Amino acid sequence: MTAPTPSVATTAAKGPQDYSSPLPTPRPHLGHALASEWTKLVSVRSTLWTLSSLVLTVVGIGMVFVTHTRSTDYVQISFTTPALFGLLVGQLAVMVLGVLTITSEHASGLVRTTFTAAPERHRVLTAKYLVFGVTAFLTTVGSVFLVGIAAALVHNGPDAGAHELREWLGSLMGCFYVTLLGVLALAVGALVRHSAGAIAVMLGLVTLPPVIGAMLSYWEASAPVGQAIIEHNAPVALMQLFGMQEGATNEPVASTLSHMVIILIVTGGAVAASYVTVARRDV
Repeated sequence: MTAPTPSVATTAAKGPQDYSSPLPTPRPHLGHALASEWTKLVSVRSTLWTLSSLVLTVVGIGMVFVTHTRSTDYVQISFTTPALFGLLVGQLAVMVLGVLTITSEHASGLVRTTFTAAPERHRVLTAKYLVFGVTAFLTTVGSVFLVGIAAALVHNGPDAGAHELREWLGSLMGCFYVTLLGVLALAVGALVRHSAGAIAVMLGLVTLPPVIGAMLSYWEASAPVGQAIIEHNAPVALMQLFGMQEGATNEPVASTLSHMVIILIVTGGAVAASYVTVARRDV
């Protein structure tokens, strides 16, 4: 008597239970997301172009100022101050890269693939912030300190006066401030999901406050508000951090601590909003 043949349904039911993949299947973690985001960041041309423009702007303009200054000029300023003039323009490249870090995936539709492969969206967003933040900070610090070392080598003499370590630390905080602007741009990009719109928002946040503050200062009723806006904006904050005691006006600018507190609060709020928004909405 012939034994009964197993049905197709029975075989299919047993198959997946008996199957064991020969490939290792580790549990996904943040390290995997960091590797993925680093690969995406360095494999696109926009990263190379934006970081190159940052380095060329900061170093190029900084070196021009180094060659056109004398040792006596550094009695009132630090050796890294020439890099400030290029960084005031170069910070735009950091913000643009922050926006493109996330909006380029939305524009191409690859964000669907990213979130399908890594359903934990918080982990993906955290990896983006970490990879971009470290890359932007190291590039900015390298550019600024290259100009500062060049100025110290050329003009470090008795006529330059005494310089302390806190001046270099202030410049380091200035680089961190610019990095936070880039992180803020990434958060705005996550909220807006459109490159041009997010870049426009960041340009407005950086360039409009001095103009608005100057306009409000014309009227006596709004003059205190205008003066507060003038003293608390990104260009003035960088001037303060890089050792320039006065900003666009003849009045002393706000303390370094207040500038850092403001940018930390604004950036932290935008980052928190991006986590909530990205987790809830459809891609």
